[in-house]
This record gives sequence, structure tokens and C-alpha cells, in this order.
Amino acid sequence: MKKILWIALVATFFFSCKKGTDEKYLPDSVGAINTLAVVIDNEMWKGKVGDEIRKYFAAPVDGLPWDEPLFSIHQMPPVVFDGFARNSRNIIVVQKEVEPGSGISEDPYAQPQKVAFFKGETDDDIIELIQKGAPKVIRTFKDHELKENVKRMKRSLNKETVLKEKLGISMTMPSVYKVAKQEEDFVWIRRELTKGHMNILAYELPLNGIPNDSTKVEAIIKMRDSIGERYIPGREEGMYMITEKAYAPYVFNASIAGRTSTETKGMWEVKNFFMAGPFINYIVEDKPNGRLLVIEGFTFAPSTNKRDYMFELETILKSLRFEES
Repeated sequence: MKKILWIALVATFFFSCKKGTDEKYLPDSVGAINTLAVVIDNEMWKGKVGDEIRKYFAAPVDGLPWDEPLFSIHQMPPVVFDGFARNSRNIIVVQKEVEPGSGISEDPYAQPQKVAFFKGETDDDIIELIQKGAPKVIRTFKDHELKENVKRMKRSLNKETVLKEKLGISMTMPSVYKVAKQEEDFVWIRRELTKGHMNILAYELPLNGIPNDSTKVEAIIKMRDSIGERYIPGREEGMYMITEKAYAPYVFNASIAGRTSTETKGMWEVKNFFMAGPFINYIVEDKPNGRLLVIEGFTFAPSTNKRDYMFELETILKSLRFEES
């Protein structure tokens, strides 16, 4: 019996060691939020292939006061794509090869990591692949960045319960966000910046409060302006937050917490005062509770790029959860 146990122990140790040597060690991926490494020959980068990549991956973000790119791109030639350079969280590899192809790999060099590749025999072949594949790659990278943002937020998590108490919801956000105002069906949460602030609003409307027809955009603007007048005052009487009249908002269909939603991106301003910034708003059909839930993020950060601020707010809003009472 002792001999059998000894053989079993040795066999277990052998197979455990073999499994350990077969597993591939992957370092942690690196990079600021919304950065993208593009591995491509220098000449292609300077030509029409590079132009096509920039057209899609450095396109202006919707709803910002001035043009900011979807991703901050760092180009490198294939010869230097080795070692630490392979640890970027989001990578595009462009190569000249006889066999064309494109796709997305997960965690080939680091973790978590997404690597998209476009391979073709000629520049035109590669450009065609980029045109067809870019929308999916952008969605993949953006979803990847949302998850990374949530991961970073959880390092110092806001544990206040006001959203649950007032509206029966919760959102993942850093502890630097503090409650600025709360009423029976309204919550305003704020994060102070060195020059400015970031804000989250949450409130509810009747389930039929926003029509789903040609007047929808007008109704959303009217809703926002009424909330601004009631809850978001300016420095003096008659000043309050409204939707900027000179900037038509972008409106999209969306899904938040598995529920049908409307996404609106645009600019806010303070009535009768020179103060403005971008906002992102979600109107969520909360049929189980017989209401529309409205959650919004907006930023005031003069003379500062706002892409990453707004992406942080978008991440927080998309983390919405409905809590059981």
C-alpha cells in the first residue's frame, strides 16, 4: 500500500510540474486609458495606409467642444516590437503578407490585452480590411477600456449608499466622488478637479415621460433644462444649467443594465453666463419599477482636454445596477 501511495504521489508531482512548465507566463499589460499602439512600417504609416488608420482610430469623439481623438496613437515599426513594447493593452499590427487576413487576438503577449491585425499583399488590400474591420475593432478596444477603467476604480471604491436609498440603484465609482445634493428622487454626485469638476446626476421620470417619436430630441432637451433650472443653479438668480442651443446633441439607441435606453451626447451651458462643457445622458426604461431612470455625467474643465474625463463618466454610468429592495 505504501508503494502504491508513493507512486501516486510521484505521478501527481510529475504531472503538476509538467502542467506548470506548459503554462505561458504573461506580464500585466500597460498603458494609459484610451491609448493604442500601432505596429506598422514607417513608410506605410506615412502613406495612405496610415491615413486610413488615423481616419478610424483617431476620429473625433462625439459630443466634445473641440476635436479629440478616439485613441491616442503611438506608432512603432515592427523591428522594435519586442520585449516591453509588446505589453501595451491595445495593439494593432499591420503587415504586408501574401495571404490576406484580419482578426483580434486576446492576451498574446500580456494580460489583459487585445491585439488586432490587418495583413494584405498590397496597400489597397490592407486598406480594404481596415475599412471592413475597424468598427468591430473600435468596439472591442472601447469595451476593453471600460473594463480596465472599472478595475482601476475598484482600487478605491465609493461606498456611499445614497443612490440605493433614493433611487434603488448603484454605480461603480471612485471614492473621490462625493454627494453634492440629494432630494427624494434626485441625487447629484461630484468630483473636484484641480481646475473644474466632474458630475453625476440621477433622477426619475414617469415611464411615458419621453415620447419615442420625432419630438424625442426636443423632449430630452426640455427635460434637461427643467432639471437644470430646478437643481443646478449658477452664481446668480436666473442662471442655471441648460442644453447648449448652438450645439445639436447626438442621440443613439443603447442598452444599460440590460434595459432599453437612449444615449444623448452634447454640450451644456449656464444660462446668462459664460460657462459650458460636455455631457452624456442615459434615459433607461425601468419597466419593473414603472419609471424612466435618468443618469447623466457632465464635466467643467476649462482649457483642458475632456475625452478621458467623459470616458470615466461613461464608465461609471454604464456600471449601473438595479438593487433589490
